[in-house]
Amino acid sequence: MIKSRFLPILTSLALLATAAFAEDFNTLTDKEKVAGWKLLFDGKTTNGWVAIGKTTFPDKGWTVENGVLVHAEAGGGGDIVTTEKFENFELTFDWIIGAGANSGVKYNLPDPDKNVGFEYQLLDDEHHPDGIKGGRLHQTGSLYDLIEPPADKKINPVGEWNSSRIVVKGNHCEEWLNGVKTVEFDLGSDDMKARVAKSKFAKVAHFAEKLSSPILLQDHGGMVKFRAIKIRTLDAK
Repeated sequence: MIKSRFLPILTSLALLATAAFAEDFNTLTDKEKVAGWKLLFDGKTTNGWVAIGKTTFPDKGWTVENGVLVHAEAGGGGDIVTTEKFENFELTFDWIIGAGANSGVKYNLPDPDKNVGFEYQLLDDEHHPDGIKGGRLHQTGSLYDLIEPPADKKINPVGEWNSSRIVVKGNHCEEWLNGVKTVEFDLGSDDMKARVAKSKFAKVAHFAEKLSSPILLQDHGGMVKFRAIKIRTLDAK
């Protein structure tokens, strides 16, 4: 039996181990540093993020908990964006979506103060109305309302972590889910122009043009969590 005088010490060690484990997701290896990666979320603060159209971070809805950036269910707060803009980049992030929840990661925003742009959709596909009515064009791993992900995409169940990747290099763009490519397209191509023309973005000025913009994390109601948000700048060639 563990004597009571040792319990406080063991409890402290356990808490330290838990915190260290959580923070490991938000660190860079020496190899990543050499390759030019940097953290967009340090696991401890909201530095580098603000409410869209604002200069400060929301005072509700979004919190940092055990190395994870969390939007609470029905928490409000609105979308958040990076204070820095990106044009050619590789972005990776881990995420969990809550039951019945809807979120997304947006990039290439025509207006940095508005939440319209390319969206890597994050969704409870089976239970959210948008995924049910909109089909794969509105489900996780899609380029929202523009390109469907594969029907056999590799996705973990709601409540479990998934890993995603977005690559924008010159006019070529890719989206990945758990190591498998789900979307690929070229800005300015006839195919993309046709897709935009029949989408809800058809009348949005400068939509699908090559732009430098913030990265946006969407508050669309429901719970979503992010960790290990990393980015590196790419050569456009």
